[in-house]
Amino acid sequence: MSRIAACFDQLRAAGRKALIPYITAGDPNPEVTVPLLHALVKAGADIIEVGVPFSDPMADGPVIQQACERALVHHVSLRQVLEMVREFRRQNNTTPLVLMGYLNPVEVMGYGAFATAAAEAGVDGVLMVDLPPEEGGDLVAQLRQQSLDPIFLLAPTTTPARLKKICAAASGFVYYVSLKGVTGAATLDTQAVSNKVKEIRGVTALPIGVGFGIRDGASAARVAAVADAVIVGSALVSAIGALADTPDKIPAAAASLLAEMRRAMDG
Repeated sequence: MSRIAACFDQLRAAGRKALIPYITAGDPNPEVTVPLLHALVKAGADIIEVGVPFSDPMADGPVIQQACERALVHHVSLRQVLEMVREFRRQNNTTPLVLMGYLNPVEVMGYGAFATAAAEAGVDGVLMVDLPPEEGGDLVAQLRQQSLDPIFLLAPTTTPARLKKICAAASGFVYYVSLKGVTGAATLDTQAVSNKVKEIRGVTALPIGVGFGIRDGASAARVAAVADAVIVGSALVSAIGALADTPDKIPAAAASLLAEMRRAMDG
């Protein structure tokens, strides 16, 4: 059983929902990332999405775009991100890590080489934002060969036929993007999310994570009431960016924000 599946099984048995923070690796500098990952686990993260910095993150709003720019100033590459994962695994062999990013760096490395390197480093799942399942067969095959979960995005506009196709290609969990637009763009409509989650549940037994629009404990708790996982990105990355000039303060500040969400979800 994969770490992701085991994590959701344990949470389900405990009657709890997953809290999944996103950070951009190397933001604001490479030395912060691994201590930050450990701090997020202590604050209540169940799974962590590790963003691979990319020059043109078209699904991301300004907050995460700026995080990528801060990381790329230090020339943080896909291989360096895998080294960060490897370093994290020296102390933590249980918390699932999902690489989230865009396809170009993976294509440069090669699908087989990437899947092998990711598995060896300790990655558990891969979400390529700009890879639809129709074009993902080759990469998905390589990921499955290394027991890595391919994770795909679902949108408010996803049709019933396409929903079935995406869920059939996915494993680990599916990521429902609750808003039309880029990350950090708008206010969450919890009723609309609840309706879509019910539709997705009719198609797949995979856990459903909801992201985009979760800013604080209150919004995290509302989403946790209807989904299996709460995914928080821009709010956390914004807090990290505000402390870019004092990076030693970042792990504690990020942990404080995440702990508030954890308390609200569990309450």
